[in-house]
Amino acid sequence: MTRFEIVASIGLTLTLVVGGCAPVTAPATVPQERPGAQQDHAVHFKQLLDDEWQWVLREFPALATYVGDTRYDDRLTDLSLEAIARRKEHARDLVRRLDAIDRSRLGEHDRLNYDLFRRATVEDVEGEAFPSEVFQISQRGGVYSQMVSLAQSIPKFRAKNYDDFIQRLRGVPRLVDQTIVLLRKGAESGVTPPRVTMRDVEELIRNHISDDPMRTPIFTTLFDDLPPSISAEDADRLRRETAAVIRAEVVPAYRRLLDFYLSEYYPRTRQTIGMSALPEGAAWYAYRVRQMTTTDRSPDEIHRLGLEEVARIRAAMETVKGETGFRGSLDEFFVFLRTDPRFFFTEKEALLAAYRDIAKRIDPGLVRLFGTLPRQPYGVLPIPAHSEKTQTTAYYSAGSAAGGRPGIFYANTYDLKSRPKWEMEALTLHEAVPGHHLQISLAQELPELPEFRRFGGFTAFVEGWGLYAESLGPELGMYQDPYSKFGQLTYEMWRAVRLVVDTGIHSKGWSRDRAIDYFRSNAGKSEHDIIVEIDRYIVTPAQALAYKLGELKIKELRAYATTALGDRFDVREFHDLVLGGGAIPLSTLDARVREWVDGKRGARSS
Repeated sequence: MTRFEIVASIGLTLTLVVGGCAPVTAPATVPQERPGAQQDHAVHFKQLLDDEWQWVLREFPALATYVGDTRYDDRLTDLSLEAIARRKEHARDLVRRLDAIDRSRLGEHDRLNYDLFRRATVEDVEGEAFPSEVFQISQRGGVYSQMVSLAQSIPKFRAKNYDDFIQRLRGVPRLVDQTIVLLRKGAESGVTPPRVTMRDVEELIRNHISDDPMRTPIFTTLFDDLPPSISAEDADRLRRETAAVIRAEVVPAYRRLLDFYLSEYYPRTRQTIGMSALPEGAAWYAYRVRQMTTTDRSPDEIHRLGLEEVARIRAAMETVKGETGFRGSLDEFFVFLRTDPRFFFTEKEALLAAYRDIAKRIDPGLVRLFGTLPRQPYGVLPIPAHSEKTQTTAYYSAGSAAGGRPGIFYANTYDLKSRPKWEMEALTLHEAVPGHHLQISLAQELPELPEFRRFGGFTAFVEGWGLYAESLGPELGMYQDPYSKFGQLTYEMWRAVRLVVDTGIHSKGWSRDRAIDYFRSNAGKSEHDIIVEIDRYIVTPAQALAYKLGELKIKELRAYATTALGDRFDVREFHDLVLGGGAIPLSTLDARVREWVDGKRGARSS
């Protein structure tokens, strides 16, 4: 399954995240040739990128919707075995077409685009060795929740936007049938999610089934903000037609999915949890590690790094614990933070209001750290009730200026006793600003970049930036009390723990209980959050490794630039440089920063 197919079929994350494992080639010396020849090569390469982007939008209509292209808003992705095979052949053919291009005759900017695009394409081809397309549902989403994600994402300006969505709803039965074929294929070959992570999926599917179509999440999400530009007559018609399609076509398809899940699929899910237990599982996990981290670090190396980071952060926690006046052990402090009523809201709206207040307190300070800020607005909303139980503490959903959709920081209001106040500043810095919203929106607004870089990115950069953004809290006036400081350390520890437990589960044979116990003993996160997180690592191997590795690289480069440039170091210029190339591999970022430092040194000496 390609990076596009994952995003378009699951519909959980609105950020297109690509990875890569083929090395980015060093810039080649461009030979002398006739004037204008380089421009000819650039035009040819640009045409290839443009053609491929159009192909992607046609193949994955949900992705087109997410980026604001409405031409395919009446379609769903074809997940038939034939379509998947055709896409795999397309990726192989694309590598051949790229290899036919003489990279040395491209300009410097296009050589980088070529390297990144080829890297991602080669990675797609390498990933064909592993049947990832059979993983179509989990506790984090799937075909049963995709239409709600789309209902949140479509433009809502005219009646046609809703008519197009109704056409999409008519395609749900086919999509469900295609999903069942893929799930059955996985079950027959022993490639399924671990059973323990699927315990709530029955409930999640049932959340989308109702005898009253107007009470389904699809209907309520679609019509919760009907614009005044739509006439009362059209509004009434659209509601009636949507309800009719949900009743006659969508709900029966979901019932069929539920019957299949209960009678055939769930009983065949596996008892093991590690990816190493799957056919070719060790190689599959190694591929995922390279893909998500954009490094060549082995699982063993990452595990050792995680242990070192846990020890370092634990020592810092002891110091901050002392600032609170708490006299017990660190483990006792964790219990105190998880249970004392002073740290929790009792009303969901109060929690959301506090997040919005934090976001607005951060906003004015951004100009001290960034020379360029995005135009795209963002908001704070609760994670929808139909999925909140199994979702993480929060997530970010990218906006689209073309689609009339702001960025959204979704905060989880399920089980308020597991949502402590002391974690809120760090979480807002990560998911909103200066984290995901700022970085992703700026990338979308870089007109000189091709679309695959504006709307795509490498996970280690995207999540590494989000974690690095948490560390900017003191420079933005956050973490003024020791509990919020401890919250920041808890979140950093959370990502360090991931290095240990993810590699432990998928490479070292750790049990789920061992992973939960390790997490519990090193972080103040609530029990509910810990279990949700461990189950997330089980079903998305290696993705969680990206955060800490990306953050460490950005911090390393900032320290290097600060030392090398001395009083000439400008943090705003540094941040603009880091974000100004979109989400790139860590090795490419390293080269970009070092070239910038060398340039500033040269300017001084001249």
